Amino acid sequence: MLLEGGHGEEQRPLRNFWGNTPEDEETYHSSQGIKSTKSFYDSPRGLSLFARSWEPLPPSTPRGLLFMLHGYGNDTSWTFQSTPIFLARSSFSCFALDLPGHGLSQGLRAFVPDVDAVVEDCISYFDSVRRRSEYRDLPCFLYGESMGGAICLLIHLRDLTTRWNGAILAAPMCKISDNIRPRWPIPQILTFVAKFLPTLPIVPTADLVDKSVKVEKKRIIAACNPLRYRGRPRLGTVLELLRVTDDLSSKLFEVSLPFLVLHGSADVVTDPSVSQALYEGARSEDKTIKIYEGMMHSLLFRGDR
Repeated sequence: MLLEGGHGEEQRPLRNFWGNTPEDEETYHSSQGIKSTKSFYDSPRGLSLFARSWEPLPPSTPRGLLFMLHGYGNDTSWTFQSTPIFLARSSFSCFALDLPGHGLSQGLRAFVPDVDAVVEDCISYFDSVRRRSEYRDLPCFLYGESMGGAICLLIHLRDLTTRWNGAILAAPMCKISDNIRPRWPIPQILTFVAKFLPTLPIVPTADLVDKSVKVEKKRIIAACNPLRYRGRPRLGTVLELLRVTDDLSSKLFEVSLPFLVLHGSADVVTDPSVSQALYEGARSEDKTIKIYEGMMHSLLFRGDR
């Protein structure tokens, strides 16, 4: 439970980490010197996707655009906000979608049967922003956490001629860690069952918050997200993520855009050794890797208000 009120004051529960109402969120954003918008974007395949932006308040003007992607089971309206808020305060305009089946976007909760279609959704939305006259001459960057990091790389690999000025990849899901990957013969059994029941949420795995967030205070905040998916992973989603990450891990040498990859050495959700392989194998001339000793899967989340 999140509480507000100082020492000696009555402790009142908070619905959100910024306060209790939409007005509290607007006040919080203003106090940080940024503006934020919410809208819905209709993707080419007819899905209604929840979109957000965080931008510097005038008279500041943006010096670049960041297109941001969250991870599996997460969304853009809770702890994810801390990063675009920080970047908007540094004069970057940030844009993000709740991925299909996540947050406030259309789709069965946490069901991702076709990552390639999600990539096309993201490209379409990002292009719609990049075409706006006020942004046409600004440098454009990708940012992704976990599954979102994998989607960033897939966006880049989909069209190597598109000019992205760089990418920030936080614990990218280039390969699912063997620590949570289903063991033989479970994948074979699941593959058979998924042909008939792809949406069935039965894949056994521990709560990702417990495996992702190191600091207990921040773990409590992350667990309070009302839009976070708390069910077991769906068969079709797990098999698709295994397919995509196995394919992506074999194409790391094709990556050519500038990037910064961040990973915790104690991450048991995505494999830090694959981030090392990305750094060593990518054709990018400008590339940096940071491995944080003892850190877990969730790296960029401020737990304060």
